Amino acid sequence: MRQVYLSQIAEYEGQGVTIKGWLQNRRAVGKLQFLMVRDGTGVIQVVVSEAEVGKDVLEIVDHLGQESSLIVTGTVRGDRRAPGGFEMTATGVEVIQNAQGYPITPKEHKSPFLLDHRHLWLRSSKQRAILKIRAEVIRALRDFFDSREFTLLDAPILSGAACEGTSTLFGTEYFGEKAYLTQSGQLYQEAGIMAFGKVYCFGPTFRAEKSKTRRHLTEFWMLEPEVAYADLDDIMVLAEEMVAAVVSRVLETRRQDLDILGRDTAALERVTAPFPRITYTEAVERLRAAGHDFEWGRDFGGDEETVLASQFEKPVMVHRYPLECKAFYMTQDPEDERLALCVDVLAPEGYGEIIGGSQRLDDLATLEDRIAKHDLPKEAFEWYLDLRRYGTVPHSGYGIGLERTVAWICGIKHLREAIPFPRLINRLYP
Repeated sequence: MRQVYLSQIAEYEGQGVTIKGWLQNRRAVGKLQFLMVRDGTGVIQVVVSEAEVGKDVLEIVDHLGQESSLIVTGTVRGDRRAPGGFEMTATGVEVIQNAQGYPITPKEHKSPFLLDHRHLWLRSSKQRAILKIRAEVIRALRDFFDSREFTLLDAPILSGAACEGTSTLFGTEYFGEKAYLTQSGQLYQEAGIMAFGKVYCFGPTFRAEKSKTRRHLTEFWMLEPEVAYADLDDIMVLAEEMVAAVVSRVLETRRQDLDILGRDTAALERVTAPFPRITYTEAVERLRAAGHDFEWGRDFGGDEETVLASQFEKPVMVHRYPLECKAFYMTQDPEDERLALCVDVLAPEGYGEIIGGSQRLDDLATLEDRIAKHDLPKEAFEWYLDLRRYGTVPHSGYGIGLERTVAWICGIKHLREAIPFPRLINRLYP
């Protein structure tokens, strides 16, 4: 019989097919066995009876453990009561492996146990739903920029230059020199725009932050667009249109996965451009009005971001932070020298910053001065300074954190579930 994937099962109603997958769970009712079989694209209920498969096969099925691997042949029939609206009547069951003692049983398990067994936890319905949504977010992001004629420009993982200082970087020896795992591909994208005009990179980034909050990972993925001749307002528009497009795509294509997670889709349906915008100074005033004794000039932490974002139903764009609390490469606001032309996008429902961006410094002398003020080694940035020596232009860009975005869209509490194998300050296994 023809092998099919369960995502295609509706096309084969009334026909005999073969499916290959894993036993999600099993129950017996009299002399019938009901198997929930998963193949990675879907789940189907398989009805196994002695009349169809024989006594010996039914006896084997009766002793199958959770996550046993098997090949099932049978006839597809519609059943509105069944998951997905279809089930199979088995005419044959071939057991590839009878798995016994699967550790993640259908009961409550604590997070350390589940993370120790992350390689198996991925098989659960909620984890599969999260990671399918993650894959859809990635596709939507790439489609958004590809359709706007951005060029994908891969940035290196190893770098000799620190984008935002070395205190949160993982260092390594590199043939007698010091190298760092990248914390951003931004500087290389700035080189790319001088060749292509509009570029983006997408890849893993690393932050050696000793943080145990639900919003931090030591390894995470980030997409970073950069645009020549763009100012802060230009990339704010780009960012809100991007986020709205991604959320719309997930609602369109992965609603079933959102349902598995119990996500309130009404909250996501409100995510349409334009987004509300407030200045940093206005944000400080809002914090003080909410009872927080916050000093102007400090950067916001998770608590402040949560308070601010809770006041809006959409992501909110907070722009023009104090220059002193931001990175060396940001342009000073010509209307207020205390401020940087930068923006953070805060997701609602307590998820905090998902995007950080700015208009970049395009003046050579000012950039050299900033590098010195931040105590960065000028020799490591000579190539970056060349970008200001030869054809410098105003330009802007931002980075969107994939895991924070996925966690928000899915409505999950911790970033560790938004990546297949999370890396935390106390976790390198599995």
